[in-house]
Amino acid sequence: MDNDYDYCIIGGGIVGLATALALTERVKGARLVLLEKEADLAAHQTGHNSGVIHAGVYYQPGSLKARLCREGAQATKEFCTAKGIAFNVCGKLLVATNQTELDRMAGLAERAAANEIGFEHLNSDQLRRIEPTVSGLGALLVPSTGIVDYRQVCNAIAEEIVSRGCVIQRSAAVTTVREDETGVSVATRHGRLRASKLIACAGLQSDRIARAAGLDIKHRIVPFRGEYYVLPPGRSEIVKHLIYPIPDPELPFLGVHLTRMIDGSITVGPNAVLGLSREGYAKGDLNFIDILDMVLFPGFWRTIAANLRSGLDELRGSLNKRHYLDLCRKYCPDLKLEDLKTPAAGIRAQAVLYDGTLVHDFLFVESERMLHVCNAPSPAATSAIPIGKMIVDRLLQ
Repeated sequence: MDNDYDYCIIGGGIVGLATALALTERVKGARLVLLEKEADLAAHQTGHNSGVIHAGVYYQPGSLKARLCREGAQATKEFCTAKGIAFNVCGKLLVATNQTELDRMAGLAERAAANEIGFEHLNSDQLRRIEPTVSGLGALLVPSTGIVDYRQVCNAIAEEIVSRGCVIQRSAAVTTVREDETGVSVATRHGRLRASKLIACAGLQSDRIARAAGLDIKHRIVPFRGEYYVLPPGRSEIVKHLIYPIPDPELPFLGVHLTRMIDGSITVGPNAVLGLSREGYAKGDLNFIDILDMVLFPGFWRTIAANLRSGLDELRGSLNKRHYLDLCRKYCPDLKLEDLKTPAAGIRAQAVLYDGTLVHDFLFVESERMLHVCNAPSPAATSAIPIGKMIVDRLLQ
C-alpha cells in the first residue's frame, strides 16, 4: 500500500535527517518516510543554533561525545564540500580573563591534546595582536573550529535522501502512535500510515511523542531560551575568530560569547533563561500547555532549586541590557550598549529527570519496534552525521 513503509522517522531537524541519510546508506531500497510537523525542515533547534562546527575541546577524552564531535566535524566539512555548501574554518579563541580561568584553561589544553585537537597557547600580547578588541590574560586558539548554515546542510541532506527514495511529509504533525506485534501505526494531519519500525527524533517535543506512543518515561523536556543580539553591520569586523569563555564546571551552560556567522554578521550571547514556551522565540512568548507540563513535573522544581543562583543571574541579564553588556565586555571591552541592536533567541530542549538532574548525554527510550531519541546532547548539529549512523546501528541491532 502507498502508506506502508519499512521505516518511519519523526522529526525533520538535523538529527532526524542525518538518521534518514544513514538508513538509506545501510538499507538500500528501504521504504522510508520522514514526518516533520512544520512547513519547513530545521525549523526549531537546528535552525536557531549558532552555526558552529565545533572541534570538541570540552569533552572528556575517550568519551562518546568527544569521538562523535571529532568525527562529526570532519563529516560535516566533507559533506559541505561535496554539496557546495559554504563554510568557513575561522577558528575559536577560548579566552581566560582571570587567574582561575587560566588554571581551567590548562585543563582544557590537556583535554584538547588527549582528544587530538590542534591548538596554540597565546599570552595576552599574542591575543591582542590577533584580536585587538579582545581582552584576556591568555587564550587557547583552536584553528579547526568552523561556521556553517545548518539549514542549508539540512536541505542538502533532504535532497539526497529524496533522491534515494525517501518520502518527506511536511506539515505532518503526529497525533497518535500505536505499536503492535507487526509494526507501528502513526496518525498525522495527512492521515494514517504504517511502518515496520519507527525512530523518533522530535527534539523539543520528544517526550510528548514518547508518551503518545505509550512509553513510560522518567523525564520531561524543559525549554531554555538562549537570548542573543546581532551586532550592527558596521561592527561585523570587531573580531575575526569565535570568542568563547573558559567554561565554569559548576554552571550548566557555557555563558555569553561572540560568534561569527556564515552570512558575515556577528552575534553576542546567548544567556540561558527558562522558556515559557517550547517554540516561543519572541520575548514574552508563552504557552500554557508548556508551562503546565513544567510545573506539574517534580524534576522541574528540583532543577530550579539546584540552579537558583545561576538562574537568577541569567535572568538579570535578560531583564537588564546593561548587565548583559557587562558580561560581553568581559572579553570585548569595545562593545557599547548601542551595539546590542537586534535581539533574537533559540530554544534548547533540556531533558530533566524526575530527581532534577539535567541530562547531558544521550537518552534513548526503546520498545520492540520503536527507538525514541529523547536527548541528543550538544553539539548535536556538529555530530549529527555520526549520530545518525549510531542511531541506525542501535535500531538494527
